[in-house]
Amino acid sequence: MEQAKIDFLKLYLSLYIDHFTVLQGLKQPNSPYVVLDVRNAPAQVKKVQIKGALPLAAKDLTAHLAELDKAKTYVVYDWTGGTILGKQALLTLLSNGFKAFELAGALEGWQGMKLPTEPVTA
Repeated sequence: MEQAKIDFLKLYLSLYIDHFTVLQGLKQPNSPYVVLDVRNAPAQVKKVQIKGALPLAAKDLTAHLAELDKAKTYVVYDWTGGTILGKQALLTLLSNGFKAFELAGALEGWQGMKLPTEPVTA
């Protein structure tokens, strides 16, 4: 039973990527990462996003898959780690052959560590 728990936790944790790995990757000239803000909210509600993130609401993701580059690794985030939009977006991307992760801690964790954000534009 303990091994099953360990295997489950390893699988669960493999869905996430940490803030510092993403931040270091984004600093590279040809970053392997594309950060997607998948929150389903208008700009005036979102207010800020991770610096350089592309806004692509989870509800619209399927309609825009053809515009995404399968050579990139997508990092999706939602408001908090407890919300499901990031998980829904991750499922959509992985199910369609993309390499993707959910950002551990979501936007809440990113902001809590005072990592770079920028205002959301309409």
